[in-house]
Order: sequence, then structure tokens, then C-alpha cells
Amino acid sequence: MRLRTWPTVVGGLGCLLLLILVSSEALRRKAREIYEQMDQVNTVHRNAAVKLQGLRADIHLSGIFVRDYLLDNSHLTGPRSRERLLQLREATRKTLEELHNTAGAAERERIERLQQNLDDYWETFEPLFDWTPNQKMALSTPFLRNLVLPRRDIVLDLTQDIESLNNDSMVRQRAQVGTRELELRQTFARMLWVTMGLGLLITLGAGVRFHIVESRAEEQFSRLEEAEGEMRRLSQLLVRAQEEERKKLSRELHDQVGQMLTALRMEVGHAERSRLNDGAFASHAAECKGIIDTMVGTVRDLSMGLRPSMLDDIGLGPALQWLARDYSRRFNTPVNVNMQGDLDTLPEAYRTCTYRVVQEALTNCARHAKANRIDISVNGTAHWLQLEIHDDGVGMPRAAHPKTGLGLLGIQERVRELNGTMSIVSEDGDGTSLRVAMPLIREPVGEESAYSVSG
Repeated sequence: MRLRTWPTVVGGLGCLLLLILVSSEALRRKAREIYEQMDQVNTVHRNAAVKLQGLRADIHLSGIFVRDYLLDNSHLTGPRSRERLLQLREATRKTLEELHNTAGAAERERIERLQQNLDDYWETFEPLFDWTPNQKMALSTPFLRNLVLPRRDIVLDLTQDIESLNNDSMVRQRAQVGTRELELRQTFARMLWVTMGLGLLITLGAGVRFHIVESRAEEQFSRLEEAEGEMRRLSQLLVRAQEEERKKLSRELHDQVGQMLTALRMEVGHAERSRLNDGAFASHAAECKGIIDTMVGTVRDLSMGLRPSMLDDIGLGPALQWLARDYSRRFNTPVNVNMQGDLDTLPEAYRTCTYRVVQEALTNCARHAKANRIDISVNGTAHWLQLEIHDDGVGMPRAAHPKTGLGLLGIQERVRELNGTMSIVSEDGDGTSLRVAMPLIREPVGEESAYSVSG
């Protein structure tokens, strides 16, 4: 019975993910509680500090009002000054009530003492507003020095004491929050170790199983590569046999059928010259000559299409030039051929491959490119043979698969047999470039390679 790994792996990963999810949720809640507690501590401390600062400001402001009142010799400003002090007294009372509601037990006791001293402080000002200008001048200095300033200092000292208590309380609460944060970190560390342990067990188990599966897959892949290599070898043998058959057929058409048609044309010409006075015979003879000329051209085109004899007789350059002229004649599109380097000593395999690549590329241009100009460049160096066919046609859209056609697959197989590479660069509306690069060996590679045209 075959052991199935995926249920165990899936189950283990599911448990691991569940543990991570539960741990993350618990940690998130604790972190949120700590954050809210810290935010509450900071908010209470900040509000208390602001209120105490406002309280001290009101007390200092009351002193300024009293000073201004005593320096004013008019007896008419008393009611307005008293009203200002009453407003400040009411504001300080509300501030102390708010502090009392949010303070702790120790702070509340001192806030109550502060309230009593503030009441004494405010009541000290009551006699002032009934003084005459002469009394202001005579009594203001000892009144402020002996009654007002001591009470004000007591009140300010109490506010400072309350602020110190508020700071101490905030420090204690932050320490408590820090303790909870430390506990959170320890919990996170424990959960992390548990998660890592479980993940390590799953990884080890899955790794062992995957190693076994991978070993089997590599063995199968090696077998597939061997089978693919064998199929490719058979395919190359088939291509060679097909090319040799085409070469034989081309030779027979050119050497036998072509010679016979030429001889026939010569005989008809002799017959025409022997009967120049018979107009009807001359007309029929001329028509025969036209038919024979057409047959000769057809046979020649067929021979050149199968395999041009000039490729073997006078080299790659003339064969490509003839192919370009023939394409220009049939499709009314100029084709420019640029040959560089030493191409005369190329082995047959490279000549045939180059010719078939150009032939297939021109066929594709005729079918799909709608080009106005085609440029063919062949460059042979000491170690490389490079070929590029570029057209200014409509190009291929991005979604197209340019290497799925039989012709291009045939080109790719030919180039690959010579350890070369093929690439196609094309943009929709910007033309197409087919580039081939083959490492050059200046001697025949095994059997003289010959290839067919895939259409």
C-alpha cells in the first residue's frame, strides 16, 4: 500500500496555522489591553498636569488683578475687579472638583486641603473692594506682604505637591504596565518556541518524504530525457533523409527533365525555321514554344524550391540572392541581402540551415507580415555564424506565441542540432526580427546535414 504524504502534511500545516492564529489573537488582545491601559495612564496624568498648570495660572492672574486694583486710585473699579476674582474662584473650584473625581485616595486628601486654603485665599480679598483710595495707598503693601502672599505660596506649594503625587502615581502605573508587557513578551516567546518546534517537526517529516519523492522524480526525469533524446535523434535522421531525397529529386528535375525540355524546344525551333512560309505552322510552333518555356520555368522553380543547385555549386551567397530576387518578383517587396565574413567555406550543414531559415522566414513574411521592406544579414566570423531577418511589417501582438508554428519549430530544431540559438523580437506594429546564432565549426559535422522546409 502506497503511503500518502499529503494528508499528514496538510493536517500538520493546518494545526500550525491554527496555533499561529490563536496565538496571534491572544497576543493581539493582550497588547491592546496594555496599550489602552498605558493610554489611560497618560491621559489621566496629562489632564491632571494641565489642570494644575491652569490652577497656578489662575492664582497668579488673581494676584495681577489685585495688584492692578490696588494701584488704581479710582473707587469705581471695585465691582469689576471683584467680578473677575469671583470668576477665577469659580474656575478654580471646578478644576479642583475634576481633579478630585479622577484622583487617588492620597491625592484627594491633599486636594481637599488645597480647596480649604484656596477658600482662605479668596476670602482674604473681600475687604479690599470696600477700601477708599487713601486706604489703598496706606494698607496695600502690608496687606499683600502679610496676608495675600503667604496664602498664595501655600496654595502653590500644595499644587506642586499634588503634581508630584500625580507623577509618582503615573510612574507606578507605568511600572505595572511594564510588568504586563514583560509577561506578554514571555508568553510570546513561549508561543514562538512551540510554533517553531511544531514547524520543525513538520519540516523534517515533509523534507524526508519530499526527498524520496524528488529522487523518484529525478529518476523518471532522466528516463524522459533519454526518451526525448532518442526521439530527437530519430527526428533529425528523418529530416536528413527528407533533405537527401529532395536533393536527389532536385538533381533529377534539373539534369534530366530540364535537359529533355530544352532539347524539345530546340527541335521545335528547327521545325519552325524549316517552315517559315506556313503562317499557321509558325503560330502553332510559337505557342508550343511558349508552353515549353512555361514548363521549363515551372520545373526550374520547383527545383530551386526543393533545393537550389547553386547552393551546392557556387555557394550560399548566390542562393540567398536568388531567393531574395524571386521573392521580390513574386510579392513586389524589396529584399536586401547583406553578406559579411568568410561564407564560401561553410560546411553543407550550415549552408543548408541558413538557406532554410531564410526561406521559412520569407514564407512567414509573405503570409503574415505585410511588410514593405525585408533586410537579410548574414555574418560569418571565425567561430560564429549569425543570421538576422528583419521586416517592417505589422509585427506580432504580445499575446501571440511565435514558436508554435510548424515552420518555426522546424527552424528551431535545425538550429538546435548545430548547437545554435534562435530568438524572435517583435512588437505589435513595429515589425519582426528573427535572429539565429550558431557556433561555427569549419568542418563537416558527422553526415552532411540537410533539412526540409516546414510550411
